[in-house]
Amino acid sequence: MVDRAQAAPAPANRSWWGWGSTDKALPDAECAALGALVPGAAAEPVQVPDLRAVELPNPRVAPPSALAPFVSDAPADRAGHTYGKAYRDIVRALHGDLSPAPDQVAFPRTEQDITDVLDWAADADVAVVPYGAGSSVVGGVEYRDADRHRGVVSLDLSGLDRVLEIDRVSRAARIQAGALGPHLEAQLRPHGLTLRHFPQSFEFSTLGGWLATRAGGHYATLYTHVDDLVESLRVLTPVGVNESLRLPGSGAGPSPDRLFLGSEGTLGVITEAWLRLQDRPCHKASATVSFDSFPAAIDAVRAIAQSGLHPANCRLLDPGEAALAGVARGGESVLVLGLESAYAPVGDRLAELVTLACDHGGSPSLKGAEAGADTAAGTWRSVFLRMPYLRDALARMSVISETFETACTWDRAGELYEAVRGRLGEVARRVTGAEAMINCRFTHVYPDGPAPYFTVIVPGRRGHEVAMWDEIKQASMDVLGDLGATVTHHHAVGRDHRPGYDRQRPEPFAHALRAAKRALDPAGILNPGVLIDPAAA
Repeated sequence: MVDRAQAAPAPANRSWWGWGSTDKALPDAECAALGALVPGAAAEPVQVPDLRAVELPNPRVAPPSALAPFVSDAPADRAGHTYGKAYRDIVRALHGDLSPAPDQVAFPRTEQDITDVLDWAADADVAVVPYGAGSSVVGGVEYRDADRHRGVVSLDLSGLDRVLEIDRVSRAARIQAGALGPHLEAQLRPHGLTLRHFPQSFEFSTLGGWLATRAGGHYATLYTHVDDLVESLRVLTPVGVNESLRLPGSGAGPSPDRLFLGSEGTLGVITEAWLRLQDRPCHKASATVSFDSFPAAIDAVRAIAQSGLHPANCRLLDPGEAALAGVARGGESVLVLGLESAYAPVGDRLAELVTLACDHGGSPSLKGAEAGADTAAGTWRSVFLRMPYLRDALARMSVISETFETACTWDRAGELYEAVRGRLGEVARRVTGAEAMINCRFTHVYPDGPAPYFTVIVPGRRGHEVAMWDEIKQASMDVLGDLGATVTHHHAVGRDHRPGYDRQRPEPFAHALRAAKRALDPAGILNPGVLIDPAAA
C-alpha cells in the first residue's frame, strides 16, 4: 500500500548570522553574564549588525530570464546563504564581513529547475553550492575561492520538502531532500512512523544535508548514521540522473549510493531518497550513573557497547562536561542512559545496563524506571539543545568556542582523551595567553570504539578570534591524525577539515574520487574545494 502525505510549513525567524531562531538567541545582558563566567572574556558583547547596513559585494552574474522567477540576489537571501554555522562563520558575520556572499541564490521547486540551473552554470562558468538549511559547521556551504569562477550560486533545496510516498508494508518512505527534520517527522507521524534520525541540528537541517554529509543522529548505538537508513537515492548530476534500485540489501558490485553519501554536493544534487522507517516508540526509560574515575567510566561504556543491549542513548560526560551541563558539581563523570521501544517495556533492559555500569564502579541516580523521569538526564537534554545558542553568545563576548568530534578504537580511547586535552591546552595557551576549558563527551559508541566529542572554550582577543580559532582547529586535526583517529565522525569534511581529510584518505581512493568528479561534473562547478581541490577536477 502506498500513501500520500502533505508538506509542512517552513520555520520562521531564522537568524542570518547565528544559530537557529532569532527569538531564542541570548539577549545582551545574558551574553554578558555568560561571558563573566570565562575569565578574560570581553566586557561587552559585540552588537549584532543591522543587515541593512552591512555591505555585500555586487553580484557578478545574473541568471537568464528563464531562471529569474526562482533566483534571487536580494541582500537578505545572499547574506543568509553566505556562511554555515561554524564558530568562524558566526564571528565574521558578527563583524559584518559578508565578502564570500554568493552572487545569486536559487530556490528551485522542481527537479527541472535544478537541471536548468546546472546547465546554465556549466555553460556560464558559475560555481553551484548545494544548500540544505545551512547548519554546516565545517565550511561546507561557503565557497572561498570565488575568483576561479565568473560567479557563485547557492542552490537552496528547501522548496523540495515533501514526503512523496509511504510504503507501510515495507516500512519505508520516499522523501524529498529539502525536508527539514520537523517537517519530515510531521508528515510521518499520522502513519505511526518515524525516521528516528535526530541530530542536534534536527530543527535546522534537511534530509539532503544529512545524506550529503553522512550525518550522525542522536542515537548512540546501532543506527548511528543516516547511511544505515538508506534504501536508495536519486541524484541529479551535470551529466544525468543517477537513481539506484530500491532494495533492502544488495551484493551487486560497489554500492552506487555509497558514492553519493558523504559527497557533500561535489558530485551531484541529492533530490530524493527512499528511507527505512520505524514504528514510533511508546515505551521509554532513562537513568544516569556517576563515576569518580573517568577511565572506569570508559570501561563501563565499553562493556555496554559490547553487551548487545543497544541503548538509544549512551552519553558519557567527563567531569568538565558534566559540570557545564549542570548534571554534576563534585568532579564526577556522568553516564546518561536511555532506552525506547515501540513494542515492549524497557525497564528491565535499562536495569541490566545500570548493573553493567555499577560493576565498573558507577553509582546510579535512578534504576530501571519506566517512562524515564530522570532529572539529570532531562537537564542534560535541555542543555544539549540549547548549546548552539550559548556558543553564539560566547562568540559575542569574544570567547573562542570550538567543538570537534572523532572516533577511535577502545584500546586508544584513554590515550586520545589525555593527548587532546594536553596538546590542545598547550596550543590554546600559546595562541591566546589564557587557560582553556577542554571538555569531552562520548556521543556514539560501538563495540570496537567510541566517538569522543570535544569542546574547547578559551577567551580570545576581539578582532583576532578567527585567526586564533584557525590555529586551534589545525592543532586539533594534527593530534587526531597523529593518534590515528578520524578527523570527523559526523560533522563532515567541508573546507575546514580538508587538511585532516587529505591526510586520512588513502591516495588510490583520492585518484578514484578525482576521476568520479571529472566524470560526473566535467565543468567542475559543484561545490569546488570540498573533498578535492578544484584544480584536480
